[in-house]
Amino acid sequence: MRGGTSKGLFFLKEWLPEDPVARDRLLLRAMGSPDPFATQIDGMGGATSSTSKVVIISRSQRADSDVDYLFGQVAINQPTVDWSGNCGNLTAAVGPFAVSQGLVHAPENGMAEVRIWQANIHARIISHFPMRDGIPQEEGDFQLDGIPFPGAEIVIDYLDPCGASDSNQPVFPTGNVIDNIDVPGIGPVSVTMMNAANPAVFIHASTLGLSGTELPVEINGNQSLLAQAELIRATAAVRMGLAKDLEDASRNRLHTPKLIYLAKPTGYLSTGGVCVEAETLDVNARIFSMGKLHHAMTGTGAIGIAAAAAIPGTLVQQLLSEPRGQQLTMGHPAGRVQVGVKAENSGSQWRIVKATMSRTARRIMVGEVFVPNDVV
Repeated sequence: MRGGTSKGLFFLKEWLPEDPVARDRLLLRAMGSPDPFATQIDGMGGATSSTSKVVIISRSQRADSDVDYLFGQVAINQPTVDWSGNCGNLTAAVGPFAVSQGLVHAPENGMAEVRIWQANIHARIISHFPMRDGIPQEEGDFQLDGIPFPGAEIVIDYLDPCGASDSNQPVFPTGNVIDNIDVPGIGPVSVTMMNAANPAVFIHASTLGLSGTELPVEINGNQSLLAQAELIRATAAVRMGLAKDLEDASRNRLHTPKLIYLAKPTGYLSTGGVCVEAETLDVNARIFSMGKLHHAMTGTGAIGIAAAAAIPGTLVQQLLSEPRGQQLTMGHPAGRVQVGVKAENSGSQWRIVKATMSRTARRIMVGEVFVPNDVV
């Protein structure tokens, strides 16, 4: 299925081995990983971070949720499935998949609502999408930048994205809205580190000598720059308590935290050749995913940016003329994305009550994936 600007294989939990090691071995082979040639030519993966993903869905045992959703980021050239975070884009496809598989009752026509428990990050998500003749509607006129075809709008509400009640993770892992971290070979770097939908690390574009208008083709061939970005990300991961050292972060914690760099609004041409005007943006944003610059913007990255923008003192908020508490428009390589946030301040502590974003999703294929007998 495609969800947002990502694509992945969707499974019911019962279709896979119960043993996590056997499960991961099967998923890796199904996707064509690990592939030293980085093509995933012998599997279903698309050889990019946006197309090397798996989703496992099951009926939830929680009273406040309909389904449990587990996301895995499959490494392309390593034998690793990273279960540390969520995919905000594929979240858009979870509700329609659950209804199509008969896990959730939905109206014949009208709006369906699916309550999702995000098992990776222990968060509640509500998905709203239209039904037509008993089937999740896919056709529509909502245009998502980064996707060539319009579709039916799917509205996703992330409840308490910065402080999921079961996660026991503080919004700011160090207790600070800004930290200076000492990055080997680079020196002190100012960062904002947050748990917001996924763990995220925010820096100014100037930290990497960039403008915030770059496209993937300008970044992903620059191995020196990518190495610097990964050093910053890995150092922050250790500081956030997510990895024991730099090697652990780069080997076993590939998916999160995400590194995001930002700049004040500046116009540019998107990857599709469309002019993105500065006056239509609140901030320019670019995100690294699995060691490369993302072709658009991850869903959880967009939520994290909007959440950080709503909290005074963060590096994101400093780029804005004033704190944003309702809706933020950010420019990414493929165009724009908007996220609405509802923020509350109780004394000295800020809380993001809800973050809302719109996506589209579509079933691309239903069938069987074959793997060698020695994998099963």
